[in-house]
Amino acid sequence: MTRKTGDAGEGFKALRSAFLATAGFSMVINLLMLVSPVYMMQVYDRVLTSQSGETLVALTAVAVGLLVIYGVLEGVRGRMLIRIGNAFDERIRRPVFNALALRALTAGAGGRLAGLRDVDTVRQFLTGAGPAAFFDAPWIPVYLLVIFLIHPVLGGIAVAGAVLLIGMALATEWISRTRLREAGQHLGEAEQFADQTVRNIEALRAMGMTGRARTRWLGRWYRGLSLQSEAADWVAVLQGLSKALRIVLQVGVLAGGASLVLVHEMSAGMMIAASIIVGRAVAPVEQMIGSWRGFVGARGAYDRLKELLAAFPEPGKRMRLPRPEGQVTVENAAAVAPGGREPILRGISFAMEPGEVMAVIGPSASGKSTLARLLVGVWPAAAGAVRLGGADVFRWAHGDLGRYVGYVPQDVELFDATVKENIARLGDIDPQKVVDAARLAGVHELILSLPDGYETRIGEGGRALSGGQRQRIALARALYDNPAFVVLDEPNANLDHDGDLALLKCIAELKRRGITVVLISHRPSMLQGVDRILVLRDGMVSALGPRDEILNRTAQPLPFFKPSHQITTQPGDDQAGDEASAANDPHGGGGAPGAGGGAANQAATDDHDAAAREAPGRARRVLEHFKEAVNG
Repeated sequence: MTRKTGDAGEGFKALRSAFLATAGFSMVINLLMLVSPVYMMQVYDRVLTSQSGETLVALTAVAVGLLVIYGVLEGVRGRMLIRIGNAFDERIRRPVFNALALRALTAGAGGRLAGLRDVDTVRQFLTGAGPAAFFDAPWIPVYLLVIFLIHPVLGGIAVAGAVLLIGMALATEWISRTRLREAGQHLGEAEQFADQTVRNIEALRAMGMTGRARTRWLGRWYRGLSLQSEAADWVAVLQGLSKALRIVLQVGVLAGGASLVLVHEMSAGMMIAASIIVGRAVAPVEQMIGSWRGFVGARGAYDRLKELLAAFPEPGKRMRLPRPEGQVTVENAAAVAPGGREPILRGISFAMEPGEVMAVIGPSASGKSTLARLLVGVWPAAAGAVRLGGADVFRWAHGDLGRYVGYVPQDVELFDATVKENIARLGDIDPQKVVDAARLAGVHELILSLPDGYETRIGEGGRALSGGQRQRIALARALYDNPAFVVLDEPNANLDHDGDLALLKCIAELKRRGITVVLISHRPSMLQGVDRILVLRDGMVSALGPRDEILNRTAQPLPFFKPSHQITTQPGDDQAGDEASAANDPHGGGGAPGAGGGAANQAATDDHDAAAREAPGRARRVLEHFKEAVNG
């Protein structure tokens, strides 16, 4: 698979012509900055000496015209820097968003929004006053050369002052860099902890943990704020010193110039011009010191963006594949959690044909949800492959794969949008497809009962809905636009009896349409419509085969099943099942009970054996009830 070499530097390289144009404007602007000192020198040395009003008018007209051009160019340069910042944002935000999403999937979700904030930091610096100072800084030697041409003594004074100011700028870098970097780390950790706190506020408040969480957050925040304030204090001190030094430098140039005027080595006009030029020469350094905090922040953000895009580059263009028929093949697949080392799944292999329904069961932490993530391409396989229609699901263009895959995760998240927008996966809405998906999921009537029907806004995360309503709308979203492959991870965790029946009918209809379904559930009632069962234990396949074979393979109910809603049965069903179990009991159920503790132990043993013998009969009754639910 080919990939682009994603790099934040690509964003700047694409804007190279804009930077060159800005540098060209800066050259003209800095040349025009010499208009004022030259004008002052001419007024003092020519106009006042010659007492010529015409010369004054001519010089003033030329100077005003050039300064108007200077003002226009300064404004154009400012607008260009704003456009450069915005263009950088537009070019890099999409790959950064994609890289953050990929990092969340493959390396954990820590600092999920930090990359987008880094883009904002770089853009804000580019559109501020700081870059102009950096474009002007290369012209400092030109101004110093002009002062040397006026008089070497004044040039020496100017160079000494410039060296001191540059030293202050370097000191600002040395003092602030480490502190601001550490402050950014602490503030980022505090923000991440605050995000976790808000997402878990219900549990925190219920268990009285809000105060302790706030204390932890404040501790991290204040550590970052303290370092940031310390760096800002030093920058403020150095900025004040730089302003004072600039004024002292201008005073020194005036004093030196006056001394030279007294000995007739230069004119008064040259003295005034030198004072103005030296102020202009050191102005960029002073501005750089003032904007150093923003520069350090932007540089750090830029470095982080480079690392992010280098680690998670955008995939190259892939040929669009045709709609898969629904064949699913898992070839010796293994999975590792993002940021983890130990495999959660090992050696998983199976194949499914279109229209086949397979249940995945197993105890907690056996890897069922991890398998679901592998099947839909959310997590890449650490070894082996998962294929849909013959193509590795993690190699599909995700925009294409998503059209053919439906997925209900264990933790359902809906977007702050309308019901129809959520069902349509935030894309272009086809009303008929939305209604068809809702009907198939058995949620159409429920949606119509909402205040605004399909136009109802459900709030962030679907907070306006109950857990069962969110789960059923998520099922409709998974079924939108007739996918070829559907993975349901605990789709009935929050459903009631009616919801279970609707889900069973939905699975039967998906099977009839030839849609491949993987169902993960702890409830025995969900096994009614499956063709095969895969049992996971400790991340490996413990059993795989036809449903009845797997159910009958064990002599007792699977211990990791949760109690499920009872499907309505005919009055004689339980009795018939019990009779069947009794008929299979070689010991009958009679016999004289023992006495004392031995009788109690014998009764407990008999109850356990009866429950074990009843399991096959229960499986047969479950199948009969499923047929009644679907056909009725």
